[in-house]
This record gives sequence, C-alpha cells and structure tokens, in this order.
Amino acid sequence: MSTLEGRHLFKQFPGTLALDDVCVSFESGKVHALVGKNGSGKSTLLKIFSGAQPPTKGEILLDGKPLGFSGANDAINQGVATVYQELSLIPILSVTENILINRLPRKRGLIDWKAAHRQVKELLDHLGIDVSPSALVGDLSMWQMQMVEIAKAMSRGPKVLLLDEITSSLAKHEAELVFDLVRSLKEEGVVILYISHKLDELWKIADTCTVLRDGKTVGCVNIGDTTQKELVSMMFGAITIPKRPDDLMVSDEVVLQVKGLSRADKFQDVSFQLHKGEVLGIAGMLGSGRTELLKSIFGADPFDSGTVVFGGRELTSANLIRMKNLGMALTPENRKSEGLVLQAPISENLCYASYDNLSRNGFMDGRKQKKYIDRQVEGLQIKVASTSYPVEELSGGNQQKVVVGNWLNTQPSVIVFDEPSRGIDVQAKQQIFRIIWEQSRKGVSSIMVSTELEELLEVCQRILIMRGGKIKGEIKPDQISNEELYALCMGGDKL
Repeated sequence: MSTLEGRHLFKQFPGTLALDDVCVSFESGKVHALVGKNGSGKSTLLKIFSGAQPPTKGEILLDGKPLGFSGANDAINQGVATVYQELSLIPILSVTENILINRLPRKRGLIDWKAAHRQVKELLDHLGIDVSPSALVGDLSMWQMQMVEIAKAMSRGPKVLLLDEITSSLAKHEAELVFDLVRSLKEEGVVILYISHKLDELWKIADTCTVLRDGKTVGCVNIGDTTQKELVSMMFGAITIPKRPDDLMVSDEVVLQVKGLSRADKFQDVSFQLHKGEVLGIAGMLGSGRTELLKSIFGADPFDSGTVVFGGRELTSANLIRMKNLGMALTPENRKSEGLVLQAPISENLCYASYDNLSRNGFMDGRKQKKYIDRQVEGLQIKVASTSYPVEELSGGNQQKVVVGNWLNTQPSVIVFDEPSRGIDVQAKQQIFRIIWEQSRKGVSSIMVSTELEELLEVCQRILIMRGGKIKGEIKPDQISNEELYALCMGGDKL
C-alpha cells in the first residue's frame, strides 16, 4: 500500500496565505476527492503535490519518504503524475507520439516506430482504452483525448495520480467511461486524488472526501457516510442557493434575430429571436452544435448561409469587430485560452475589449481606465489584493468574473455566455447567475449555454432544445423536469 502525505503545509503569496497548516493523507486503493470553494487552497495544494509550486513551509511524503520537487518533471520522476483540466496533448501528433513524447524508443539512432506503437498498444489494452496508437489526437473525441491524457500520465508508472477537473468538458455518459478507467487504476494500487466542482460526481467515483476552506483543512469524510448538503456546509458554512427572481421582465422588443443560419457539419437552418432583457438558454449535449452556433452569431467563426439581424443591421457574414461595436459580447467556453491573457495583469484583462474607448490618439487615458477597473472589481466583487497581479493567480470563479467584467465595460446590449460556470464552485456559480439576472433588470439580454442542464432550468426564462445541429423546439423551465430536459436533448420525442 502506498501513501501520499502533506504535513503542516503553508503557502504564502503576496497578501494571501493560501495554505495554513494543512495536514492530509491519502492511501492507495481508494479515490480521494479534494473539494473546496474557489480560493479555498485546493488548487494550491494540487500544485504543491505536482511539483508546480514549492510550499513555503511543510513537507510532502510518499510512503514515508520526504519528497523535494524542483519542478513538475521532478515530481513525475519521483512517482507523482498530474492530469489537468486543460489537455496537454498535441492535436497534429499521433496517440503514440503524444504518450511517448521525448521518450520514443530508438534503434540505430532512428525512432523505432514499430516498438513505439507496440508499447503504446500494450498500455492502452492494459487500461482498456479502445483507441488506435496511430490515430491523430486531433481526430479523437474529447473523452477519448481525456483517456489518452490519463494513459500518458500512467505511461510513467506513477504511484500517485492527481486528476484536476478531468470531466469538466465531458457529457455525463462520457464521464462514466472515464470513471471506469479511474476505478481500474484504483484497483492497481495507485494513490488517486480527484478534484471536481461537480459534487454529484463524488458519489459515483470517490471513496473519501477532504474539504478545504480558507486555506485550512476542515475535515475528511467517507462519501458513503455523508450527503451533498453536509458537504456543501463543510465547504461554505451556511449558504443559500437563490432561485430565478420573479422581477425579471422580458420586453416585446426583439434585439436579436437569427434567420436560417447554417454552417457545414456544425449546425443547420437555425432560427430564433431574443427579446430585450430576456435570459435565453440553449440546451444540448456535447456535439449538438451549441458552441459553434454561438461563435458564428458573435462573428468569431464564419457561417455559410442565413442572416443575423442585430443593432438595426441585417448581417450575412461573420465579423467579430462589427458585432462588438454593435453591442454584443461573448464570454467563451474556455476562459483561459480564449477569454484571458493569463500572464497579464488583472487590470489589463478587465479592459481589453474596451481599449477603443480608453485610448485617444494612441495614448491610454489612465484615469478613465482606473474607473473601468474599479467599477468591475467593486460591482462584481472580484476578490483580489491588487489588480496589478497576473490574472492567472486568481481562483477560477474570480477569473470568470474578470472575463465578464471585461465585456461589461463595453456596455453591451446582448451577452452570450458559453459555459459560464465551468470549473468554478457553487458559490461563484451563484454570483455569476446573479450578474446575469442583474443585467436582465437593466434591459441587457443574455444567451446561455451550459453542459449542466439543470443550470439552464435555474437561470433562464426560455430554453431552446438543440440536437444534431438543429433547433428541435423550445420549452419553459417551469414546465419541465431536469430528467425530461436531458431526455429531450438526447433524442426524446416529447416536443
């Protein structure tokens, strides 16, 4: 049996004590969940275990032996592998090349491709992953990529596997396939630490759950002996989950009209209207064309036919700058790669979309910029010691607020939210939802897509059902259950 321990771990950042005397222990033969609200310290603890950051004080032990990491590669060499939410795979390379990158076997100075494919095939067969070693990663589905990512980590024969939000981009049936793989690794004696904001997942995959709050260890419980309500209480203390307010009024005025919009192999003949102040949801499973549709409406991706009527203009081609100038905003599905410049200061990330309004003759109006920054930090309650810090240092929830704040500074009339709650905790989700409702009160319309369909029922006033690239109908949230909504999105015939 192997055991990973963290003893009296402290991590001090400028103005923040991220970990405060954390003591944890995880043994093999179980899946150990690690949860906590954004800013609780769980990401910092994961980075310390993975070698990405050193602790300010304290020690890490594996099987009683102290570990000292000079970086992530050092952690891998000492038996600790990490799979992150953002995939590290290279799409244009094969599965074999990705798994054995920098370690491909050689024969007489040349790469021995036969041996390489055989080695990877044996690994994939052992893990029960039905993917060809020669397949290009870019041709795989998202869940297959996630499986390959885990196989890549396991190819180093680690004693410890750290899994960070690995199902955040997967549909529920795809997540189940990943869970099967994780369960098999548990049986092989790997110490597994599992981080997820999807609390309902924990009862499917985890054996124990360690809770952090404000940098401290609150406790560790057996999943079978606790409830979701009790776990939320450990994470937040007392918390009230608000429901959609009754005072959200939808005008008869149409602010956006999509007519017959099509894009080859993505979506076909999509038509709908959005009213002033309305919060409209688009429900569909992964692959239904939701994200592709949103990007084409916003002008970030092209469309082949159809029109978008917005800002008094009928548009027959995609143009992102034009849509922004007309008053549309998009918070993207992947905030880290598409919505933020991670190494740049929080202040700059809050102003990128409104630079045209902040500069004159090529020079930035610093006083006006500060007003824009302060308005969003205060209005969105972004928790930050200084806006001069890189945005990558913020928690996921606060990063998402920066993405939203950046676009609110453009004073849009329509905001498109693609997966606004991905990778953030329960409390941060509710704050994002309150922002959407508050904008509705101001007459700003929203379109929201979420893999978590129950969120659409909670937040939206009307929901379109999208399946196979087409709008199949619409429903009112108060007239359908969560289970019925999932059934419709998966091909049910109630509409």
